[in-house]
Amino acid sequence: MLIGRGRRDRLRHSGHQVRLPTRDDRLPGRGGPSPAAIDLRKSDIALNVRFPLDADETVGHTADVFRDPEACWRIAQRRDARFDGQFIVAVRSTRIYCRPSCPAMTPKRHNVSFFPTAAAAQSSGYRACKRCRPDASPGSPDWNLRADAVARAMRLIADGVVDREGVGGLARRVGYSERHLTRLMTEELGAGPLAVARAQRAQTARTLLESTDLTITDVAFAAGFSSVRQFNDTMREVYATTPTELRTTAHRRVAPPSGRIALRLPFRPPFAADHLFGFLGARAISGIECFDGTTYARTLQLPRGGGHTIVESRPDHLAVILQLDDVSDLASAVRRLRDTFDLDADAASSDTALARDRTLREPVRRTPGMRVPGCADPTELAVRAVLGQQISVRSARTLAQRLVAALGTPVTASDTDLTHCFPSAARIAESNLAMLGMPAARRNAIRSLAAAIAEGEVDLSPGVDRGAARETLLGVAGIGPWTAEYIALRALRDPDAFLASDLGVRQGAARLGIPNAVGELERHSQRWRPWRASAQMHLWNALTPSTQRRPTPTPRNRTRTAT
Repeated sequence: MLIGRGRRDRLRHSGHQVRLPTRDDRLPGRGGPSPAAIDLRKSDIALNVRFPLDADETVGHTADVFRDPEACWRIAQRRDARFDGQFIVAVRSTRIYCRPSCPAMTPKRHNVSFFPTAAAAQSSGYRACKRCRPDASPGSPDWNLRADAVARAMRLIADGVVDREGVGGLARRVGYSERHLTRLMTEELGAGPLAVARAQRAQTARTLLESTDLTITDVAFAAGFSSVRQFNDTMREVYATTPTELRTTAHRRVAPPSGRIALRLPFRPPFAADHLFGFLGARAISGIECFDGTTYARTLQLPRGGGHTIVESRPDHLAVILQLDDVSDLASAVRRLRDTFDLDADAASSDTALARDRTLREPVRRTPGMRVPGCADPTELAVRAVLGQQISVRSARTLAQRLVAALGTPVTASDTDLTHCFPSAARIAESNLAMLGMPAARRNAIRSLAAAIAEGEVDLSPGVDRGAARETLLGVAGIGPWTAEYIALRALRDPDAFLASDLGVRQGAARLGIPNAVGELERHSQRWRPWRASAQMHLWNALTPSTQRRPTPTPRNRTRTAT
């Protein structure tokens, strides 16, 4: 079987062995590998799963499951909600597309086909089911797991890059020409970047129609459409109804206060909400974050302005209230919240994979659905990572609060204790940071990192190549492997990031009977790939609060505990 370079990269990332081309594989007189350079036998690897199927075939898949129609059909027959967002079920007789878990009567097999995304189904002439709302399902976990160009492009589109910079801006960020990127996405997803962005605009518009009192015209432009006519045509095509009818028939719950947007952000169960909210709450910086035990709130810095959010956990979703300076930032705000709470993760698959290691079986059983906390602002996370070197979590919070009080941007967020946004990278770089009262070397490291981010030398955007970002971070004075890996874990959302030298990770490993010398722990962690970030959360969770402190490192032992 022949595979292309993009497929080869994804297989390598997922831990499969792929033969690389040799000199004999190259075409005469040309530098690149021939199309036949990479040859894999079907018996060597199952292309449609990241892990072998379990006996009940309910976990272990990735978004590529749609390439096996019979597996998709069995999932649709079971109405398995864990696959919502990983593929689309399209019914030819009704021209409707649904989630795999749609409660409607199961159609006949010969009338059903499958697509990887809603955009692909829309491009083929299908409209969204009004009963199961497939456009509002959780996102595919594959885009965070993978590191290839298509996955990076999908993360950037979700952040609204196409709406702000066009397909040209998206292609530049990914490092391809517009034509080549469109070809890659169309070959794999059945839809190009414009179609994927169009599907996202339609979902954003529907959210605004159902949860705000904005005029139809304001909704159209806030969602990213270039004209009201284009907006109306798209909504009729996708939802088979007009924007006015969508607003009229919306099943509104308790209306949010004027100027605010109420959202339901779905996730795939299981979801360890208490652990995730507790992790964020323990590290909340007064002024920009607050947590009262049940509700988490924070300020947001978005491409077109600021805002703030209030988040509460529900059994099958997060209930979110957003207030934005510019409603055009809604898609970006949603993307950052989904990253912060790791809502697109396939926790069932990661739990099953990690539980195969007997040392993690009991921690996984005690805390199913463990998520890896992300961040709403990569710059903030990166600066906080350096602030927290060599000190306790509480001390790191104190330093961050001093920084926010001195350099943060004041905001007014009624009904909350939020008073500031985190200072910009440029403002931090210009300050001498004397208010922090910390060693000059670490102050200089923070200023160097902030300057590199402000000047574009360090890119922490959703579509960045994670390996290249690590190398760039390590080139900044004062940034070592621990700090770069921690930033990769939470800001770059790398599901395979792992801090083997972290003191808390090593202590947690020792409690679970895992060898905790750095080299031995690194070798042991290979069996957890590509879910090492989730495994690390279980190791941290094995500690009591009193042990989560950092010793002062020596040149030979630079171990730290995460902030």
